[in-house]
Amino acid sequence: MSQTAAKAPDSTLGAVDPNRWKALVFIALAQLMVVLDATIVNIALPSAQQDLGISDGNRQWVVTAYALAFGGLLLFGGRIADLWGRKRTFVLGLAGFAAASALGGAATNEAMMFGSRALQGVFGALLAPAALSLLAVMFTDGKERAKAFGIYGAIAGGGGAVGLILGGFLTEYLDWRWTFFVNIPFAVVAAAGAYFVIREPKGGRNRSPLDVPGVVLSTLGLVALVYGFTRAESDGWSDAVTVAMFVASAVLLLAFVVVESRVKAPLLPLRVVTERNRGGVYLSLGLAIIAMFGLFLFLTYYLQIVKGYSPVKTGFAFLPMIAGMITGSTQIGTRLMTRVAPRLLMGPGFLVAALGMLLLTQLEISSSYAALLLPAMLLLGLGMGTAFMPAMSLATLGVEPRDSGVASAMVNTSQQVGGAIGTALLNTIAASATTSYLADHIGGATSRSQQQLVQLEAMVQGYTSAIWFAVGILVVAAVIALTFVNAGRPGTTAVTGSAETADDEVAVPVVAH
Repeated sequence: MSQTAAKAPDSTLGAVDPNRWKALVFIALAQLMVVLDATIVNIALPSAQQDLGISDGNRQWVVTAYALAFGGLLLFGGRIADLWGRKRTFVLGLAGFAAASALGGAATNEAMMFGSRALQGVFGALLAPAALSLLAVMFTDGKERAKAFGIYGAIAGGGGAVGLILGGFLTEYLDWRWTFFVNIPFAVVAAAGAYFVIREPKGGRNRSPLDVPGVVLSTLGLVALVYGFTRAESDGWSDAVTVAMFVASAVLLLAFVVVESRVKAPLLPLRVVTERNRGGVYLSLGLAIIAMFGLFLFLTYYLQIVKGYSPVKTGFAFLPMIAGMITGSTQIGTRLMTRVAPRLLMGPGFLVAALGMLLLTQLEISSSYAALLLPAMLLLGLGMGTAFMPAMSLATLGVEPRDSGVASAMVNTSQQVGGAIGTALLNTIAASATTSYLADHIGGATSRSQQQLVQLEAMVQGYTSAIWFAVGILVVAAVIALTFVNAGRPGTTAVTGSAETADDEVAVPVVAH
């Protein structure tokens, strides 16, 4: 495609939907439900484990069953959205997610719980790519797209922290089962609204036959990858099954790439990921999520175990991060996205987040919330919100409408895999540093109170050691964003990477270095 402005929209694909802003409300509500679910269940896990008699060895499956189904089926879900239609896939995903949530809330044993979580993952894998690709095809004006993706980016970034607050309230004042039942009203309202309000642009379907070998290879490869990292966290990196999972994943994903380069109608057209800008977005976003997921985990434990905060108070402690994300996404990102190149938002955004993370390397048992945690969370939120917003938009720009579902799925896949890596990698680093500190200092503790103090100090030492790695990861994400992403300010030239320019494509430049 030549480096000229994208052609004007035609009367079908490019027609402006008068209900697009109403549609955004229901798309954002569905996205909030999916993101909330990732953290809300973690808060409820101890209570659910006790009620259902789940063993310590098996409790990880409450999280892992969801992660495997969701991460493994995302590319398939994105392709289904392109094949069946985004609106239909979106509503089906919502209905299925609500039913699976009801099953989880009514669980009477561990098998029922694990099954419901896997089902949530299956329908989440349909829902998430459909939501993002609907935004991609409905908002085609540069300024409107900036606002829409600003709102979506704020929810994608801050929803997890909202889940901590809501999960704390529901677990503390009602019952853990409500952390599942709360999804039902979200899903019903979003599905009803979507059914009546969303009008998907015509002509954007991909009716090519389904690439079955691609579906099988990508699903098995991603499941093996996510499970490998999950198992590494609990059984260690040298565990035979962990190593086997990583080897199997590498072989399966390599075979997937070979198949996709040769089949006529690939599940994931390689042009979607090999285009420089989108490749840079997927990579930098995945790295940023690695850093963020580990941080959520460490700060939750630090506040509850070291500081003695209740679940509800812990949730409220994350509010400055949410405020920062909303401000960064809807104010800084949205206002500047149509004026500056995306990399000038993404790179500095990740660096500001790294600065916030750097402050947290100074954590001690006696650290003040107001003096240390508050400014660190504000910087993290501002940085991530500013970076996420153009990243979400750029990841789906320049693709043909028939590829928008699978391009959206790649955004979710990079986040999901990043989350699995972040939790396993940073947890391992923290555990190793904690063990080492304990071995060096526990001998000098004579009384029980001194031993407890050393244990807490060891825990904090583990967190700060892992946070140093997170700082480095965010700096690498910034470097990738600044070097790979070379698209200029919207409205000049077009992002390449599709077989041909889509009729509803928004002009985004590629500036050659």
